Amino acid sequence: MPSKTNKEGYLLIDHRNSPGVSADVIRTSGKDAPVVGEGQMLEAAVLTCSHCTAQIIRNPARTRERAYCRGCDHYICDGCEAKRVASGGQCDVFTRKLDRTVEIQHNWLLTGEHNG
Repeated sequence: MPSKTNKEGYLLIDHRNSPGVSADVIRTSGKDAPVVGEGQMLEAAVLTCSHCTAQIIRNPARTRERAYCRGCDHYICDGCEAKRVASGGQCDVFTRKLDRTVEIQHNWLLTGEHNG
């Protein structure tokens, strides 16, 4: 029986025997990454947003509900959820975006016209 968790990946960051990464280093990098300091270990589920392919580290301490698209039966990132809600709930999976791009390219090569 399919479930939401069968689409998860797995992340292990093990700094039990290393200096780890400080919050300052993460902040300076500009990335939204977990802070795993010296002597610490992080194990977490990883999700892939089906609308943009962003990798989402599932935060077990998150109190608000993770965005879920019934149209494609996948979890999606917060940014794509905002776009989905703004569009009236329209599902726009990444593979469909690629298909549209290929179709536009194909039409342009055949006719020299951009149908947009």
